[in-house]
Amino acid sequence: MDWSSVAGLLLALGGIILGQLLEGGHLGSLLQPTAMLIVVAGTVGAVLLQTRLDSVVRGVKLLAWVFSPPQRDHRQLIENISAWSTISRREGLLHLEEQMNQATDPFIKKGLRLLIDGITPAKLLEILEIDISTYETQQRQALKIWESAGGYAPTVGILGAVLGLIHVMENLSDPARLGGGIAVAFVATIYGVGLANLFLLPVANKLKVLLAAQVQQREMIADSLFGIASGDNPRVIEERANSYFENA
Repeated sequence: MDWSSVAGLLLALGGIILGQLLEGGHLGSLLQPTAMLIVVAGTVGAVLLQTRLDSVVRGVKLLAWVFSPPQRDHRQLIENISAWSTISRREGLLHLEEQMNQATDPFIKKGLRLLIDGITPAKLLEILEIDISTYETQQRQALKIWESAGGYAPTVGILGAVLGLIHVMENLSDPARLGGGIAVAFVATIYGVGLANLFLLPVANKLKVLLAAQVQQREMIADSLFGIASGDNPRVIEERANSYFENA
């Protein structure tokens, strides 16, 4: 669990609610179902219009990364790579089959299978780099839904405000109905701006950082497998792998 994400979300919401109460406002005045419907439905509709459904589904699943990021045990991974290189150097590439069967990461399993198949180092690296590029492209398209939603939400909130003001203008002769229209107008703007800047855009930015870390890890694995296929010294391979995470 990434407690910084949980704390950040609670702090942002808590600050708004506490500020509202300290100013003598009522919490109920921020709860406007109509305004919420306008902002959420409008934002989701705009995202669905611009994005393929499979990317939307993938992007929604990526939300779990914000609160439970993918595990990155660099030390264990480098130890595994060192073991692979030692086994291949002493016993041959075919003896990596047991390590391949034990691997849970599909990328690692694929790389070890290519090693065992005995393809040339250049071809192995080419295949793995294509795999990394495809993975990164798909994930970036998926996480873009959060960035796009963060751009649309404030605008949809303004639309909600305009609709609320139209409702006010239509009922100037009925003072009892003016309050509701004005409330929808202002609260819709709060929902749009607040949702974008306190949740959607932060989620998008965090997912970019996490994706970059995942891509870096895959690049390190690909480089290490290339070194093993080329017959490099295990110590050299280990030092090169460590260099990827020196500042991590």
